[in-house]
Amino acid sequence: MLKKFLFLFLSLTTLACKDSSKSQKTTSNEGIEMSIENAKGFTIKEFQGYSLIEVKTPWPDAEKPFRYIFKESGSTLPENLKYDQIIQVPVEKVVITSTTHIPAIEALNKENTIKGFPGLNYISSDKTRKLIDKGEISELGQNENINTEVLIELAPNVVIGFAINASNKSFETIQKTGIPVIYNGDWTEQTPLGKAEWIKFFGALYGKENEATEIFNEIKSEYNSAKELAQTAENSPNVISGAMYNDNWYMPYGNSWQAQFLKDANANYLYADTQGDGSLSLAFESVLEKAEDAEYWVSSGQFTSYEQLFNESEHYKRFNAVKNKNVYSVSLSQGETGGILFYELGPQRPDLILKDLISIFHPDLLKDYEPVFYKPLN
Repeated sequence: MLKKFLFLFLSLTTLACKDSSKSQKTTSNEGIEMSIENAKGFTIKEFQGYSLIEVKTPWPDAEKPFRYIFKESGSTLPENLKYDQIIQVPVEKVVITSTTHIPAIEALNKENTIKGFPGLNYISSDKTRKLIDKGEISELGQNENINTEVLIELAPNVVIGFAINASNKSFETIQKTGIPVIYNGDWTEQTPLGKAEWIKFFGALYGKENEATEIFNEIKSEYNSAKELAQTAENSPNVISGAMYNDNWYMPYGNSWQAQFLKDANANYLYADTQGDGSLSLAFESVLEKAEDAEYWVSSGQFTSYEQLFNESEHYKRFNAVKNKNVYSVSLSQGETGGILFYELGPQRPDLILKDLISIFHPDLLKDYEPVFYKPLN
């Protein structure tokens, strides 16, 4: 099982992986296109001395893609090359704006390049928190209102942006100072492995393309092995997800990445036939009628105990999953300042999420497994 920090491969294995990654690239008149197997939101084409990264979905329903040039020192670019930003690589100082960026950077052993982040308390990783404690990473306020004065003083090579739409005045201000902002759209991916493959985006930024490919291949292998193991289970338990907010129950649609985990863990998600963006919203009575007898309830909002659950609503007691103490939450796995580990590490490590769920639904298949994200309510 992969641990939070990936092991170093033996030299022969590393050489074999590098040869494999090269064989996955296809040559065209426009450069050498890196193999992107699962992610739909970006492409990478490698040329002599630079790479062209196209981010297709920086946010949902984006009107156009962004084109970024990652340029090596001393190289020259062809004339009439169209791009939105140019960044000299490998970068040495970065500002990031989403906790989902951290695990990929750490996996590449480049966390020391992180110089600023908006909302340091949200960061869970012990490795990066040590840098925060040393004063090596600066607080930048809030993502919607970044302290641009502090950021400019940090003089990063690039700001890796996260945005839900095209309107972000902070990023516009930053770019006017000459500091490039590039958007990472990992969160828009609809599949677990699609999110994880964005490590190749960071690999190109740090000149570690082969290492990023090796890491992703290992995660994908672990995920697929766990998925195959789950299919050997003799039954598929009924499962519900989400929680109530303002009298409505919000849960993932059946075509979401969260629902894909339940399917791959060989569970019967009771709302698997629904489709849409965002969250499915249903009246409590409707959920009770359909899911009262569900065997498991996972991702139960911010609840960490049954006491909190019942304080919110006594109606939760009517579900069999509650009666049998089969409610599991990601909110119990927190960093020292309260950040939820699932939202930070989970997108980069879907193999661990899947194993967590398999250990819950089919405990005989992973008897000695220690869950990373999903824990039973207290």
